[in-house]
Amino acid sequence: MSDPGPEPELLLVVDVGNTQTHVGAFASGDQTLAADWRFATRRAATADELAVLLAGLFALRGHTLTQAVASIVSSTVPRLQEQWRLLGRRHLGHDTMVVGPALRTGMPIRTENPHEVGADRLVNAVAAHARFGSACVVVDFGTAITYDVVSDDGEYLGGVITPGIEISLEALSERAAKLPNVELGEPRTVIGRSTSEAIRSGIAFGFAGQVEGIVRRLRAELGEHTRVIATGGFSTVMYPLIRDAIDEVDEFLTLTGLRLIWELNR
Repeated sequence: MSDPGPEPELLLVVDVGNTQTHVGAFASGDQTLAADWRFATRRAATADELAVLLAGLFALRGHTLTQAVASIVSSTVPRLQEQWRLLGRRHLGHDTMVVGPALRTGMPIRTENPHEVGADRLVNAVAAHARFGSACVVVDFGTAITYDVVSDDGEYLGGVITPGIEISLEALSERAAKLPNVELGEPRTVIGRSTSEAIRSGIAFGFAGQVEGIVRRLRAELGEHTRVIATGGFSTVMYPLIRDAIDEVDEFLTLTGLRLIWELNR
């Protein structure tokens, strides 16, 4: 039996969101995403628990955790940021890069307080400008819906933040006793023939109108040449309703941005 040779080295990229954590692995020296996984963010998770979870996910794709020879994380949950850093030292044998003030992004931040810009938002902005090379907007359908704006010169200008789709659905069912909790899907018609269909229509078309309206105003400020890209958990569900406002959808945009920032700092 022939020797299969050494296992390929992988770059581990981790986007820790308030609701979900998105993990990806890039082959060393390659821009292709070898694998990715999503799981619920648990704020009390320890480094050891995360390592066990990660090892199992790697095994499902025929990989081992020892292949992760480098890693980078962006986190909206400060405690988990430290646990992922500890995971790198204890289980991967290296220091994990953490997106923050100490890490270069190659993107000047032109906001009143640069330190308050979320790591994930900056990562998305870096990835979007690298793709388009001009003024662009990232619409991220996460726990909140964020609109992050980048100038032609690659400067982070600021953005817009609104409550997310999942938050709105949960608020309806929690605050109105007779309204059921429904899953988002593309409505068959605007007029709902049942309570569930009416909620689905209101959420889907309501948020579609929000995206179209905010993007229209952003393009009026930045210029009509501004490119818009959508990402996040609900981006593919919403895209059929907002295709006139959005140029592209990329659910892996944040992972790509993490790879770009790692390459800049290695």
